[in-house]
Amino acid sequence: MSTKHFFADAPSLVIQHLTALVEQNPALRLIADDRVVYDPAHDPSTLSIVSGGGSGHEPAWSGLVGKGLLAAAVNGPIFGSPSAKQVVTGIDSVPSDKGTILVITNYTGDRLHFGLALEKARVKYPGKRFAILAATDDVALGRKRTGAVGRRGLAGNILVLKVLGGAAAAGASFDKAISVGTAINANTVTIGSSLDHCHVPGRQNHETLPEDVLILGMGIHNEPGLRKLSPLPTIQELLSEMVKYLVDPNDEERAYVKFDQGDEIVLLVNNFGGLSALETGAITYQTLDVLKKEWDIAPIRVFSDSFESSLNGPGFSATLLNLTKAAAQLDIPTSELIGYLDAPTTAPSFPKPYRRATGETSATEEVERQVDVVDVNRPDFSADPKLIETMLRTACNRAIASEPSLTKWDMIMGDGDCGDGVKAVSTAILKLLDEGTASESIMDALDLVGKAVDDMGGTLGAIFGILVAALATAVSRRASASKPEITVDVWGDCAYEALESLKTHTAAREGDRTVMDVLIPFCDALYKSKDLTTAVSAAKKAAEGTWDMKPKFGRATYVSGGDDDGRIPPDPGAWAVYEMVVGLLEGSA
Repeated sequence: MSTKHFFADAPSLVIQHLTALVEQNPALRLIADDRVVYDPAHDPSTLSIVSGGGSGHEPAWSGLVGKGLLAAAVNGPIFGSPSAKQVVTGIDSVPSDKGTILVITNYTGDRLHFGLALEKARVKYPGKRFAILAATDDVALGRKRTGAVGRRGLAGNILVLKVLGGAAAAGASFDKAISVGTAINANTVTIGSSLDHCHVPGRQNHETLPEDVLILGMGIHNEPGLRKLSPLPTIQELLSEMVKYLVDPNDEERAYVKFDQGDEIVLLVNNFGGLSALETGAITYQTLDVLKKEWDIAPIRVFSDSFESSLNGPGFSATLLNLTKAAAQLDIPTSELIGYLDAPTTAPSFPKPYRRATGETSATEEVERQVDVVDVNRPDFSADPKLIETMLRTACNRAIASEPSLTKWDMIMGDGDCGDGVKAVSTAILKLLDEGTASESIMDALDLVGKAVDDMGGTLGAIFGILVAALATAVSRRASASKPEITVDVWGDCAYEALESLKTHTAAREGDRTVMDVLIPFCDALYKSKDLTTAVSAAKKAAEGTWDMKPKFGRATYVSGGDDDGRIPPDPGAWAVYEMVVGLLEGSA
């Protein structure tokens, strides 16, 4: 693995790359502040397909923006999800009357931040349709190891995006496009292998593999694979094993897609970024040879290039898409899906003979962030501003006071940032209140909280953001122009609806040692009892129940230690929520 780079400052690489991309392709535009590349010629009468994720996977996803593919792409830091704020900017850049589909790879950060953006978009654009489609094509780890989280997303998502983009350009409806994307994803399988880990510029202490070892089933962020192989197998031996994991019907762990004789199959070979074009072509040749000789499969379409890289990773992945099975699932002819796949696109990084005419003007577009405009006629409930302020201040002050404990607990079981994050968002809310931000209605109060949460990073920030946005949607749905006072009954119903929406973006549930251990019982109790005191009691019991609870999600799953007494401390995120709801109760007295 090479650790030498021309650039030592990794963050600067992203915006420089995106600026160069649009300068090379003047038909594209760049919103530099939010690292959004979009197609300014996108037709609002067609669906908007928006994708994105961490940088370091180029040419995915910005290189796939253009007619017939993505309407916009949102780029996070290297191997980090873009924020919800960035994703909303991407949605704003390509409005659609038919709806917007957010296509992501199945990683926690992407699911949460794109999920939060979806909830915010629903509030911002009432009546418009939005959905998330998560690509889950990796077969390496199998069903037991992926569990509730689901399979990882690999380069198979490129085929999902191309077929979806072709369907959108052909005028497909929102519901049909969702069905098509779901069927393509369900019938796509991928496995990767690498000779070593990639190296992120500017980072130290990267793991490296011995010369005689490779990883079978490696992910695109240096994630562990299925196993290490040593001594190095021949390329024929390696591909024979990889293809078997893709197509073997007797592998109960990985037989996600059935392949029958005569099925029309697509092959995509993806260079992780560190292989030469010569090697990539030879690997494609050998893959075709294994498919034909060992499985009697002759793909009708072959794609070979670096589509979704892993920086300078010296590896590759192989993807098979069974178009016949996808078409049968949709009850349409296979030729229709082939037509979507073959449809012309102007995206600069997808192989095709088509190019859009370009103009003379500069392609980089610097835009000022627009101030949110609130519809004064939106459905709402009235509220006592003094009561709202007192409740919010009390909740925030309790959360801030708990920061030392939250930080201590998170340093034992996580990365130590939970306390700082909770303190920062609470301080931001207090600052907005100090500035006299009006909260004369429930939606005003939710806007205020949402504005502060927007800048909260980490998983907890995304969870809070989704919950607040979903709560705003639920409140708005029940309100009326007359602005009556909200009741605890309505709060209970709204909390339950927001919780159900949050559950669609995370697989965490009670007993997994996450913030959900308190959010779920609190919202359930408020919904059933219509009494805040009862709900807070449920939250207290749940928070205390996270003491000595074994973690099942997140970084804490890799940590086995405890405090000085050997005990596993309570989950800091769950405890933070408990402190906040106690503050709301005390402030309402």
